[in-house]
Amino acid sequence: MTRLSALGSFSLLCIASLTIMVGALVTPGLLSISNALGIHEYSVWLVTFPALGAVLFAPIAGNAIDKFGAYRALIIGLLLYGALGITVYWLQGPWLVLSNRILLGGITAVVMASSTVLISQWYIGNERLKMIAKQGMAIELGGVLFLFLGGKLASIHWAYPLSLYLAAWLFLLMLLLFVPRKHPSQKPESESDNKRVKHGLSLRHVYLFATLAMGVFFTAIVMLPISMAQQDYNENHVGTLLAFLSLVAVIAAHFMPKITKLIGVTHLLGLAFAAFSVAHLCFANAGSIAVLFVGAVFAGMGFGFSIPLLNHMTVEKSPANVRGKNLSYFTMAVFGGQFITSFIEFIPGEINVRFYSTASMACLIAIVLTFMQYNDNKNLNKLSPE
Repeated sequence: MTRLSALGSFSLLCIASLTIMVGALVTPGLLSISNALGIHEYSVWLVTFPALGAVLFAPIAGNAIDKFGAYRALIIGLLLYGALGITVYWLQGPWLVLSNRILLGGITAVVMASSTVLISQWYIGNERLKMIAKQGMAIELGGVLFLFLGGKLASIHWAYPLSLYLAAWLFLLMLLLFVPRKHPSQKPESESDNKRVKHGLSLRHVYLFATLAMGVFFTAIVMLPISMAQQDYNENHVGTLLAFLSLVAVIAAHFMPKITKLIGVTHLLGLAFAAFSVAHLCFANAGSIAVLFVGAVFAGMGFGFSIPLLNHMTVEKSPANVRGKNLSYFTMAVFGGQFITSFIEFIPGEINVRFYSTASMACLIAIVLTFMQYNDNKNLNKLSPE
C-alpha cells in the first residue's frame, strides 16, 4: 500500500483544525464583534449558527462526497470556507450576518466529512485510529492557536480575528501540493475486524453520544466568555483559558487510543462525560482563575476522550461506498450538539444554574453509559463458550 507522505498527513491535520474555529474563532471577542456587526442581541448565535448550517447541509455534503469524490469536494470546500469567513466583515444586521454563518457552517460540513474520508482512504486498522486521534488533536490544537490569536487580535481591533479564516486557502495550497488525488486501493477489512466493530455501540448510539458530547462541551465554550466578563476578565483572559482547554484536549486525544485498549470504548465515553460534569461544576463555582483552569482541564479531557473516538467508530462501522454519507451524519451530530447550545440562554436563573444543569446532564449520561457497558459485558459472557 502506498503511504501518504509526512507533509500530506500534516496537510490533512491542518485542514482538520478548521473545524472548531468556524464558530469558536469569534468567541474571545464575541461581545465586540457582535456589537460591530449589529447583532448584539444575538451574540451567542454568532458562535452557534455555523452549527445550524452544518446540520442543514450535511446530508447534501455527504451525498456529494460519495458521488464526486472527497478530494474534489474538499477543494471546493476550502475555497468557499475562506471566502465566506472573511466576507462577514462587510455585512451588517442579523439577517445578513446569520445567513453568512449558516452557509459557512454548511461548507464546514463538507470540509470536515471529506477530510475524514481522505484519512480513511489512506489509513486502515490501528493506523487509522491513531490518525483520527491525531485529527482530534489537530482540531483542538487549532483551537489553541486560533483562540489564542483570536483573543490577541480582538483586543487590538474587533475585525482582525476574521482574517484567520483565510488560513483555509493556505491549507488548500498544501492539499494540492502534498496530497495525491489518487488514493491507494485497500484490502477489505478482515472478518475478525468486522466482528469487532459490530460489538458495542451502534451507529445510532455513536451519533447520539456525539451530539450530547458536543452539546455539553460547547455549552462551556459559549457560556465562559459571558460568565468571565461578569467577573471582569477581559477578552485576552478568555482566549488564554479557552486555548489552554484546547491544549488539554490535544493531550487527552493523544492518549485516547491507548486508554481505549485498556478500558474499552463505552467505559472511556463514560469517563469523558464524568469529566464534563466535573468541569461544569468548576465553572459554576469559579471564585478564582485557578478554579477556571481546573475546569478547563476536565473539559479538555472530556473532548479528547469522546469526539475523536466517536469519529473513528463512525469510520469503522461504515462501508466504503457510504462512508461519506455516514461521516456527514456524524458531522450533523457534532454540529447539532453545538447548535443546541443556542437555547442554553433560555434556562431560567443565573448563569451558574446553566452550568449546574449541564453538569447534572453529563453525570446522568455517564451513568447510562456505565449500565450499557455492564449489559454488553453480560451479553458477551452469555455468547462466549464455557
